[in-house]
Amino acid sequence: MEMPTVNDAAALIRVGVISAEELTRACLETIENENDELNAFVFVDAEGALASAKEVDRLIRDGRVDELGVLAGVPFGVKDLEDCAGMPTTRGSRWFANGSAQSTDSIHVGRLRKAGAIPIGKTATPEFGAWAYTASPLLGVTRNPWNLERTPGGSSGGSSAAVSSAMVPFATASDGGGSIRTPASFTGLVGLKNTYGRIPTFGDTHLAQNSVVGSLTTSVRDTALLLDVMAGPDSRDRTSLPAPTESYLESIDTIDLSRYRVAWSSDFGFAVVDSRVAALCRDAAQAFASSIGVTLVERPIELDDYIRTYVAIEGVDKFVGVERDLWENHLDELDPRTITGWTSLRERTLPWAANVEFTRRRLVHEAAAMFQDVDLIVTPTSSMPPFGAEGPMPTEIEGVEVHAGMSVVLAMLANLVNLPAISVPAGLVDGLPVGLQVIGPRFREDLLLAAAAHYESRRPWPRHHWGTTAGGNDG
Repeated sequence: MEMPTVNDAAALIRVGVISAEELTRACLETIENENDELNAFVFVDAEGALASAKEVDRLIRDGRVDELGVLAGVPFGVKDLEDCAGMPTTRGSRWFANGSAQSTDSIHVGRLRKAGAIPIGKTATPEFGAWAYTASPLLGVTRNPWNLERTPGGSSGGSSAAVSSAMVPFATASDGGGSIRTPASFTGLVGLKNTYGRIPTFGDTHLAQNSVVGSLTTSVRDTALLLDVMAGPDSRDRTSLPAPTESYLESIDTIDLSRYRVAWSSDFGFAVVDSRVAALCRDAAQAFASSIGVTLVERPIELDDYIRTYVAIEGVDKFVGVERDLWENHLDELDPRTITGWTSLRERTLPWAANVEFTRRRLVHEAAAMFQDVDLIVTPTSSMPPFGAEGPMPTEIEGVEVHAGMSVVLAMLANLVNLPAISVPAGLVDGLPVGLQVIGPRFREDLLLAAAAHYESRRPWPRHHWGTTAGGNDG
C-alpha cells in the first residue's frame, strides 16, 4: 500500500478502509527496511505504537468513532529536541545520552497525541539543533532519501528523511533559523515556520524568540490540519498567542487571493545563491503568482547580511536549563564544531546582549518596510542544493567564498523578525529537491497556507517513492 497523506490516513482509518494497526505496522516495516541507510529514527517504540493503534481500532469496532480525535491512528515521528512521554530526549548530545524516558510530552506533542496521533519514535537531530545538516557524535549521520551522500537538512533532518522516505505520514520539527524549511527544501516536503507563539512551548527560546515548533509533511493541507491541532494558547507559555478564529484547513478554500501582491527576491540584496537554484526558484515564483491569479512584482530588496546578528541572538538561550557543571567541565564531550559557541558566549555581558537586540530591532523595522507595498515575498529557501551529509556547512558557492551560514541565510530572516514562512517544492537541481520560500505578514499563516495550496494544486511536484533509497530521483 502507498503511504497516505495525513488527511487521507485519518479519514480511511475512521471509516475502516484501513486499520490503525495496519498503517502502524507498515510504518514500522519501512523503518526496519530503510533506517539503517538513512538513520532517520534514533529511537523506536514499536510496542507502544502498536498498543495505541490497537486501541484506536477497538474503539472503531465498538462504534465509538465519536470518541476519536481528528488524527486517530496516524503514526508520527518526534524530533529528538522535543519530549515525548515514554521516550528519551538526547538533544543529539552525549550530555544527555543516558537520560531516562520522559514522563511528559512537549505541549504540541501532547496535543497531537490527544488528537489520536500515535508517536512511533524519535527522529535524529544535530547536537542542540545547531546545524543545517543532521550529524552528531552521538546519533551519527542522517542521509537524504534522494541521494545518500547528501544531507536531508537540519536541524530537523531526521524528521525530513523519515517523511520523505515514507516511514511516517508526518513528523514534528522545529525552526530557529530555517530548521523546518531547509529540510523541507532538501527532501521535497512542505515545511511551515509559524509566527512565534502560535504553537506554545514550555519556555523554549523565550528570550531570543527565534525558534518555533511545527511539522514536516507531504502536502499543504496536511500542514494546515496539523497546525489546527497544535495551535492555541497555553498558560505555561507567557508568549503564546490567542486561539485562531477559524480553521487553517478550512481557510484554504475560503480566502480570496486575487487581491494580494507577490514580490520576488533571489538574494535580499546580499546573499550568494547558486545560479541554478535562483533560476529554478524564479520560475517557481512566477508559477506561484500565476496560481493565485496575480502578477509577480519585480521589486528589489536590499538588506545587509544579518548573519552576525543571527548567530549572536541564537546564543541568548543557550545556557537556559543546562547545568553549570556541563558547560564548565564537560565541553570535551560535545561535537567539536559546537564547542566554540559555548566557550565564547559564556564571557558575554548584558551590554553586549543589549546591542544585539538593538541591531535586531533595526532589521525588524526594515522588514516592516518591505511589506508596505507587498503582501507575500518569495525567495529560494536555501542558497544551494543539498550538500554533503557529514557536513560541515559549505563555505563556497559556485566558486565564491562565503561564510558558513550562507547556504541557509535566506531562511533566517523570518526567525529574526518573527514572520511566518513556508517552503514548498520548486523542482529538482541535479536530481535533488530545491524549495521555494514564501514569507507572509505576521500572524497570517492562513494566507500562506491558502496561497501554497493553490500553487501545489497547479504545480504537482515529484515525490520520493515509498521504500526507495540510494539516490533515486523517483519522481
